Amino acid sequence: MAYWLLKTEPETFSWNDQMKRGAAGEPWTGVRNYTARQHLNAMRKGDRGFFYHSGAERAIVGMVEVIREAYRDATDPEGKFVAVDVKAVEPMAKPVTLAEIKAEPRLKSMALVKFSRLSVQPVTAAEWKIVCHMGAKKG
Repeated sequence: MAYWLLKTEPETFSWNDQMKRGAAGEPWTGVRNYTARQHLNAMRKGDRGFFYHSGAERAIVGMVEVIREAYRDATDPEGKFVAVDVKAVEPMAKPVTLAEIKAEPRLKSMALVKFSRLSVQPVTAAEWKIVCHMGAKKG
């Protein structure tokens, strides 16, 4: 299993929106960066991803699972980009902020820290465990 981070502006599509989609999931469309497209193409059914609210919030708020591998993004009239479908797995008990991630020395090489503008990013297994631990604490 591989791990990913998918960014969205909560005003456009939020974690609550993702949760409402249930088991049917939601197409992850609108990605228009070639590096992010490579990551979408690399995703496999069953892979997990962090759901990240960008903008003012800047926090990992939940976890999703890939339920459909890359296919043509219907929102791309030129047919160059792809989408995947993801479903909500569970919310983070405590959102993990970008500031907290940057403050954690073990995450200094995380793509979110190094390539903060990239909308779809790989996450290592070690990073996944650390962030999951950080997000497991309530309050």
